[in-house]
Amino acid sequence: MTAMERLLFEGFGGTSDAVERSILASPLLGGGLPAEAKAHLDKAAERYHLTDVAETHLYAAAGLAPDHAAVLIAFYRFYFYKGRLAEALSIAQACVAKAMRLNVLGDDWRRVRAEDAEFRDWGALLPRFFLFCLKGYAYLNLRLGNIGEGRAAAEKLLELDPRDRIGAQVLIDVLDRQEQEDE
Repeated sequence: MTAMERLLFEGFGGTSDAVERSILASPLLGGGLPAEAKAHLDKAAERYHLTDVAETHLYAAAGLAPDHAAVLIAFYRFYFYKGRLAEALSIAQACVAKAMRLNVLGDDWRRVRAEDAEFRDWGALLPRFFLFCLKGYAYLNLRLGNIGEGRAAAEKLLELDPRDRIGAQVLIDVLDRQEQEDE
């Protein structure tokens, strides 16, 4: 991963591992993971260099806890760091959908408003989980050339988090520079 990619991606992994750990430690998102599913996630991490073996463990974990945040995040990280961005985007979409359900935000992130959840309270775990999921979704869309969708998601992040603790402005700044260079 390049320095620019690390700068742009602070969703799950990278410099936000502490945030990810706090999310997964929460009873709201991390609780209820069956021990066998956790064991498969651990084995997937240990065998990351063996792509097929690691992926088999991820699928085994998903079979035991299909919609669990820890499983979704593990899949996201696996696909992202393996450079399988289209698959990572699919998982990011599932994460956004899960975060929307947990926050009772409806079924379209475009309709979410700042007053729909405690987005300004960084201690509010579920709204923060939604923001991190949407950032991953925005970033992957941009990387995959879905510029309009990625920009819309990044702009939504700024609307919901005007202090930009999530770091969406970086995505928009990169897009703006690219557009200026293309002119």
